[in-house]
Amino acid sequence: MEALKSFAPLLGRFLIVAVFLVSGMYKLGNFEQTAAVMANQNLPMADTLLVLSIFIELGGALMILFGWHARLGAFGLLLWLIPVTLTFHAFWQVPPEQMQMQMNAFMKNVAIMGALILIMLHGAGRFSVDCMARRMRAQA
Repeated sequence: MEALKSFAPLLGRFLIVAVFLVSGMYKLGNFEQTAAVMANQNLPMADTLLVLSIFIELGGALMILFGWHARLGAFGLLLWLIPVTLTFHAFWQVPPEQMQMQMNAFMKNVAIMGALILIMLHGAGRFSVDCMARRMRAQA
């Protein structure tokens, strides 16, 4: 059980950031297409918002993955995910044939928000840059 307690946060961090790393890399590789989708949602300054989104997704995900200020990375992703979810997965505003798909995406994001809150509460765990830095400071 102790091994599970030690390694579970690392595995959990890896699993939760996978969605943000893949999404951020997709946006980076398909910048114009993604900016067009954002502009179609009537978002002002779609290019600027897209750059900010890529920065938040990749930066926050890497912070969580390596456990370097993971709580801050999780908080940033959580704040970013709220308007993204409400804007792009407003299942109550779509035609009936799209409602189930958008509700599933909405609920997936809600579940991800729950995981981010857990990271904010519990931190990155034993196998993290922050924990290693604390151990090194304690030895000094």
